[in-house]
Amino acid sequence: MIRLFRHYVPASLVLLAVAEFMVFFTSIYIGVELRFLRQEPGASASLLPLFPKALLFAVVMLGVMTSMGLYWQSTQLEKLAIIRQMLLSFTVGVVAMLMLFYLFPAAFIGRGAFALALLVAFPGIVVARALHHLFADHEVLKQRVLVLGAGESARRLKDEVEGNGMAPGCKIVGFVPAPGQPVKVDRGSIISTDAPLESIVSRYGIEGIIIALDELREYFPYQEILECKMNGVQITDITGFLEQRTSKIKLDTIRPSDMIFADGYSHAALASWGKRMFDIGASIMLLAVAWPVMVLTTAAILIESGRGATILYRQERVGRFGKTFDVLKFRSMRMDAERSGAAQWASPNDSRVTKVGSVIRKYRIDELPQLLNVLRGEMSFVGPRPERPQFVERLGEIIPYYNLRHKVKPGITGWAQICYPYGSSEKDALEKLQYDLYYIKNYSIWFDFMILVQTVYAVLSGRGGR
Repeated sequence: MIRLFRHYVPASLVLLAVAEFMVFFTSIYIGVELRFLRQEPGASASLLPLFPKALLFAVVMLGVMTSMGLYWQSTQLEKLAIIRQMLLSFTVGVVAMLMLFYLFPAAFIGRGAFALALLVAFPGIVVARALHHLFADHEVLKQRVLVLGAGESARRLKDEVEGNGMAPGCKIVGFVPAPGQPVKVDRGSIISTDAPLESIVSRYGIEGIIIALDELREYFPYQEILECKMNGVQITDITGFLEQRTSKIKLDTIRPSDMIFADGYSHAALASWGKRMFDIGASIMLLAVAWPVMVLTTAAILIESGRGATILYRQERVGRFGKTFDVLKFRSMRMDAERSGAAQWASPNDSRVTKVGSVIRKYRIDELPQLLNVLRGEMSFVGPRPERPQFVERLGEIIPYYNLRHKVKPGITGWAQICYPYGSSEKDALEKLQYDLYYIKNYSIWFDFMILVQTVYAVLSGRGGR
């Protein structure tokens, strides 16, 4: 795993992105060479210099592919989805480049050369993807890790890795039980504790050790682990390992001390002027682009519900430090959706949703008025989704650390919204909290930007809509 902008990314995906960047970059040079191959030397001089044009093309295409979800770890095995997203990415990328050529004529490289560059780039990307699929999780390339502990924590780790397949590039070689602690994993995966830890590491070619002991006070071989660390072996605990592999904080493994001493959970960063400027800039830019959609949505609601119908829906939500505010949304349900007065979870195929509402909820158009909440300072562009006070009171009682999400401003979009489908239960709220805590712990402006880019794909695909 490689940590980019405080976010853990599989090394194989980073290498894939670098390889595809080079494919796009060199395709411009190859396209120009092919276009002027049979002409006199110097015929392509009018297109020089090529470096900034090739760099622009590579950056635009890589950005479009990222926004289409092509660098999500979860899409590696979905071949049909990858092909569809690649075709869509090239279509959007070509449109974006044509707009840039129009706005900045100096970036133009000629229709023939550009067409040839695309013909070179597409098969190059297909080959890069095929090689990545073949070798990214090859046995030879996997990191060999040893688990220190064989009790309940180790069993949960084993279940997570095997049940969810969330450890690509990693192979658990075996488990070393702690003296006096019960063994809960298969005996066949146990490595004898007769030899020193350093000897086991050397014998099995171990590159990393995961600390998964049920009770650290009873047994912890400090000196042996230190020797292994000084010899270049990566040491991590079960919480850190699962955080890296799942991009969320697993609540069933974390202890209060983990949060106290962890690198992250910076209130200062999340309340910085930089984040506020990012919120204002992103909101103004999106309003400038989305206002026609907002006008059409207003008209559609009026046509369906009739004159006098409420267009904007105000609902009390819990914000930063537990303060409540009215969130703004386009009305997507009947005006009598909660005539009983009791708060209800929205659910898939909710009968209260109008025809217009079903469309705007799927593509999250209903949330565009929340840009005004952001400009007023009640919300951030990126952050945990705000919940209703009735739900917050209940969830705070049954889910540990739930109220930590109220230490930051809620957001229009967030890490949980991209990684997890729309939630409509207490179990979903727990899952989303784990992603929210990961975001709070690993926050950076660049992480916000990455979430916004990936939100584009989530909106276009209707992922997470309800």
